Amino acid sequence: MRLLRSTDLALRVLMRLAVTDEAPAATPSTPVIPTTREVAAAMEVPYTHAAKVVAELQHLGLLEARRGRGGGLTLTERGRTASVGALVRTFEGDGDVVDCQGATPCPLNSACRLRGALRRAQEAFFESLDPITVADIVREPTGPLLLGITARPE
Repeated sequence: MRLLRSTDLALRVLMRLAVTDEAPAATPSTPVIPTTREVAAAMEVPYTHAAKVVAELQHLGLLEARRGRGGGLTLTERGRTASVGALVRTFEGDGDVVDCQGATPCPLNSACRLRGALRRAQEAFFESLDPITVADIVREPTGPLLLGITARPE
């Protein structure tokens, strides 16, 4: 199964923020809070794509985005404990793996067994991700590695 770019980006944004929350502050009084633009640059994705994903994650209550001086992105507790399976379901939508009703509908549509099998396989994929949280996927060795490759403001 191949994930949509927005799903991949949403997972990477949450991972980035989870690691940032655990990183030592630049100074004791100023925590490192990345902006959407900084996250987009660090992930080498267009700012507009990152902004759309950030807006959706904010709408879902998984992160907070504050504008202006001293603003930036922070992970909420709900974001830290969010199920990866639920997040993937949300971003992928509940559509079928194959489009049987497209421009040229499949002639097997009324008696097809493949669509049901693919739907069950897709659900098994989501179910395998359900018990995994965002906090789980940034535990060692991933978290320290992410910190090593994450650009930090100087």
